[in-house]
Amino acid sequence: MTVSSEPALNQTEPPPAPLRTESFRKARPEIVGPESPEPPFPIYMSGAVQKGFGRGGKDLGCPTANLPDEALESMAAVTTTGIYYGYARVHPVIEESGKMGDCQGEDLETYPMVMSLGWNPFYKNEKMTAEVHIMRDFKSDFYGQKLSVVVLGYIRPELDYTSREALIQDIETDKSVALKSLERPAYKAYEKDCLGGKN
Repeated sequence: MTVSSEPALNQTEPPPAPLRTESFRKARPEIVGPESPEPPFPIYMSGAVQKGFGRGGKDLGCPTANLPDEALESMAAVTTTGIYYGYARVHPVIEESGKMGDCQGEDLETYPMVMSLGWNPFYKNEKMTAEVHIMRDFKSDFYGQKLSVVVLGYIRPELDYTSREALIQDIETDKSVALKSLERPAYKAYEKDCLGGKN
């Protein structure tokens, strides 16, 4: 399987995405990355949550929060496209208005996340996005509220799929891999550090 190693920021159009194979699925590890984050990680990103394509929750059972384009640059300059893991936290205020958002209480704590950085080949996106799935059943939407993310490691490359079911299967594996990988002490230490110690 050939995967692009070019920094995502240099990609002006979607690179060819390998087709996900059954042998790839069977060979996936349960834990990824070294025992502690290594450069370029940790990577910090933040921005007001944008309205996305609306398909994560409806089509895939995996609702996502989209970061604004300008939030992608710090990560896209030093990593390639793919699926990543770490922690995320929603903040209480809507950035544009300064008013309190609908998402409050325990929903504002820090939770594990998986993030897709790239073009989502299955859906043939025409622009690069950063879509964050926070592993929490939120009580309300949080469009416009600030989202802080600390990315701690890489799970796998972006792949294309022959069916939506195969994509969903990989997403569920991604979530399991992220949770197990974050259980290691050096990763767990970042749980309260979504803003690099500034939150």
